[in-house]
Amino acid sequence: MRLIISGGGTGGHIYPALSIAEGVRQRIPEAKILYVGSKQGMEKKIVPERGFDYAEVDISGIDRSSMLKASKSLVKFPKSFFQGWDIIKDFKPDVVVGTGGYASFPVVLASTFFSCRSFIHEQNAQPGLANRNLASRVDCVMLTFEEAAQYLQAKRIEITGLPVRQAITTVRRDEAYRKWGFTPQLFTLVVFGGSQGAASINRAMLGYLDRSRSERSQIIWMTGNKQYEELVEQVKALQLEQSHIKLVMKPYLDHIEDALAAANLALCRAGASTLSELAVLGLPAILVPYPYASDNHQEKNARALLEKKAVEMIIDEFLDGDTLYEKIQGLRHQPEMLRNMAAHIKREARPQALDDILDIILS
Repeated sequence: MRLIISGGGTGGHIYPALSIAEGVRQRIPEAKILYVGSKQGMEKKIVPERGFDYAEVDISGIDRSSMLKASKSLVKFPKSFFQGWDIIKDFKPDVVVGTGGYASFPVVLASTFFSCRSFIHEQNAQPGLANRNLASRVDCVMLTFEEAAQYLQAKRIEITGLPVRQAITTVRRDEAYRKWGFTPQLFTLVVFGGSQGAASINRAMLGYLDRSRSERSQIIWMTGNKQYEELVEQVKALQLEQSHIKLVMKPYLDHIEDALAAANLALCRAGASTLSELAVLGLPAILVPYPYASDNHQEKNARALLEKKAVEMIIDEFLDGDTLYEKIQGLRHQPEMLRNMAAHIKREARPQALDDILDIILS
């Protein structure tokens, strides 16, 4: 068994690719696996650390802020396509899998000219440009959101869900409470904006903390590294020690499952990986989609769940402390609504996503 897997640009493309690669390695220990990414993407550092061979193509994402910048990205494509062609010709894979992002496009496209089988996995409700163009050429398109199918012309479509880390599926709520020293009966909020944080969420949280000081609650707030020190000082100025809030502030958590398991509600962005983890845990959320995501896919992810009454949503532009306070208070004082949201998002969970994907690509 020889597998090429490719996905890059963001963690949302890289980590599902790594989950699939590791799943293949567990099922077929003798499999030869090659990960293909870009020269400058974060995958170049992450993938070799996970023990996989790495090859690269010279391509970058399309910068849509100007025609000139977009042209500079597009002019690299012919070169990257032939680099992908040479990689496939030399490695001779049985299967090629792409998980989206600009790095995967030339590799998967080149693979469709060879006898190997080709697959793509689309994480978002609005498919990315690369996968929209590849869908009709590959053997099968695997989706996280059923809603994405309407944008694709494909030979075969399977709804598999998105692989989540094993730690998410095995974390225990009682152990999480002990880790944070929390009281199980108290309302607990977890707040995060991705590994870099989210400035708009952080600003709104300062206003929320000031307004909610009289209500007992527990909060785990991941600020991102860049703003952490400044926010700690701003929180000190609020003098929350005189409030009824137990606040834990962290710049980042390697094991975010410990925070999610302790929470009754999450406040976060709407990336596909995050939503899949929330679904597996049955954790309702207020989503604030990242406004600059390509094709506005985070808002489309959020709306897909909003229509199913699984989440609430605040558009980034309208997020402030007062809006956040009203939204959180409206939920925490309606436990039946929170329970219904939890049940609805749990229905979207696909804890067997990785096994389903492996069954498809290895069949």
